[in-house]
Amino acid sequence: MTNHYVATVPVKFTDNEGQERTRFQRVGAMFRNTRNGDGSEFFSLKLDFPVAVQELVMFPPSSKEPQE
Repeated sequence: MTNHYVATVPVKFTDNEGQERTRFQRVGAMFRNTRNGDGSEFFSLKLDFPVAVQELVMFPPSSKEPQE
């Protein structure tokens, strides 16, 4: 199981055939963490830059993403 996910925002666009599509622009990463005291899990979200969006979508990292 991965310890981080890629944070993205959905961006709608029209392709060359006139079809509306959605791509996902990376904006940061979400990391799985474990508390020292009781071992419970929590997540931290690190943004690459400030974003003013209503929705963030997380994905497991792809094989081409650098492992941290």
